[in-house]
Amino acid sequence: MASLYLVPQIDEPDAVAGGVERVAGDEARHAITVARLRVGERVAVGDGRGLIVEGTVSSTDGAVLSVAVDRVRREERPRPELWLAQALAKGDRDELAVQAATELGVSGVIPWAAERSVSRWQGAKAARGRERWQSIVREATKQAIRAWVPEVAALADTRTFCAFGGTILVLEPTASTALTAFPLGDLERITLVVGPEGGVSPRELAQLEESGAHLVRLGSEVLRTSTAGPAALAALNVRLERW
Repeated sequence: MASLYLVPQIDEPDAVAGGVERVAGDEARHAITVARLRVGERVAVGDGRGLIVEGTVSSTDGAVLSVAVDRVRREERPRPELWLAQALAKGDRDELAVQAATELGVSGVIPWAAERSVSRWQGAKAARGRERWQSIVREATKQAIRAWVPEVAALADTRTFCAFGGTILVLEPTASTALTAFPLGDLERITLVVGPEGGVSPRELAQLEESGAHLVRLGSEVLRTSTAGPAALAALNVRLERW
């Protein structure tokens, strides 16, 4: 499968083997004029909410891409849901983390205004930053051909995302418990917390532990903020037998 195109609403009556699914708008323009898809090439079309239809391009007339459907799959949200609370970081390091996390199956990401975050989303920048992350997860979903587009939560401080519920695992190099040794059991949601370049502050660590969060470490190495979250997600995917 070479390409996935996302549409707001898949035409359910045509979302069956033997049906024809039509893609219009920006996704169709990209497929026809940028990707230059031709009749006979194989593509997938998804709604980002668990439904994907697959088939071959049957027409590229005008501004509409038509796909002859030969396979339909529906996926439920995976349990437990894996979320990433990613601290804002300088440059594009937080964006790299969000992109990789999406490709690795994260269910949602939380932009975290950590005490030591160099980057700050203030005023209108908070809305623009969230929109930027939403664009990143959408494009990464298409690249990975995922059935679900991850959610992007609003900018949160430590107390806010602690109130989201579920099991919170803070990636901390000095923790005594390894991520691979933490008991997963029958969890509904796991939120991985990744600090900024300077790490999670002692005050935040105390606040997180007081809220019931658990400190865990990955290995003996200290990873960048852009790689810690994806590495932890990969480890959890193996433990949960998703890989």
